[in-house]
Amino acid sequence: MQYRPLGRTGLSVSAICLGTMTWGEQNTEAEGHAQMDFALDQGVTFWDAAEMYPVPPRAETYGETERIIGTWFAKTGKREQVILATKVLGSGALAYVRDGTQRLDRKSILAACDASLARLQTDYIDLYQLHWPDRPVNSFGKLGYTHVDDPATVPLEESLSALHELVTAGKVRAIGLSNETPWGVMTALALAATKGLPRVASIQNPYSLLNRAFEVGLAEVAIREEVGLLAYSPLAMGVLAGKYVGGARPPGARITLYERFKRYSGPRAMLAGERYVAIAKRHGLAPDQMALAFVTSRAFTTSTIIGATSLEQLQRNIASIDVTLTPEVLEEIEAVHLDHSNPAP
Repeated sequence: MQYRPLGRTGLSVSAICLGTMTWGEQNTEAEGHAQMDFALDQGVTFWDAAEMYPVPPRAETYGETERIIGTWFAKTGKREQVILATKVLGSGALAYVRDGTQRLDRKSILAACDASLARLQTDYIDLYQLHWPDRPVNSFGKLGYTHVDDPATVPLEESLSALHELVTAGKVRAIGLSNETPWGVMTALALAATKGLPRVASIQNPYSLLNRAFEVGLAEVAIREEVGLLAYSPLAMGVLAGKYVGGARPPGARITLYERFKRYSGPRAMLAGERYVAIAKRHGLAPDQMALAFVTSRAFTTSTIIGATSLEQLQRNIASIDVTLTPEVLEEIEAVHLDHSNPAP
């Protein structure tokens, strides 16, 4: 396993991060525990969760993923071996959480953190992230930005000040952003520099062969400011693993099961996905490992978040750390990217 600095925090994280959003929905508690056992044995010491998980979110399962992680900590006593990340909900998504008041204000952030700590059965969170901005932005399937003035938007300074309280109290070690824009990251950095607030360590955004929008504005920010990418959906919900080639819809696969992931299954995304799968096969590579190796090899990537529903899939994903892409493979990838730029934002 490779290990990389988490921003300027002094913490080191594995270049492969264990994603957890299926635990409590597609995976049982026992299966989640087995994945944690296996990942840690393979040197994957960085794990990512969220109060909202599992996905798709439902009132009946809210917080279940964190609870499963907490029971594993209690059972194994291995909390200190893990760099644990989780997230506080962004604005107004789930009516059943905090009475539907999920603005990223002080009250919500402090309450959410305490609830996560209780479910996780730990005294501290290594990386606490704002799951998405409080203001309207172009995320979750949107490439173009349309400005909307929302008078209820909580200023970023208030959100960071609340996170500062958590850091000062010892409940959080480092902070991060997610589904964020270049403006948001640079504003957060400026507030840290001028107001004495915590400096963000990372940006958790989507990034894959089917969505390289991060490269347009955030890549330079990530490198120059040492605020690296935690890449989610690096396999575009399995499209880049070749699961759906030829219109296949395998039972149990996420796109098969859940309508919410349709942005990964449009005709442009499927066409591009099949071309990337063909590149891998021409060069004797496993399509999923080629796609993951590409993401992990980027200079702006701190860690690639993998999510698996089986131990076999988890093993393959972790093994991608040992895959090196040749110049010929990279050249063919770029050719497809020019023909099919960002078909699954």
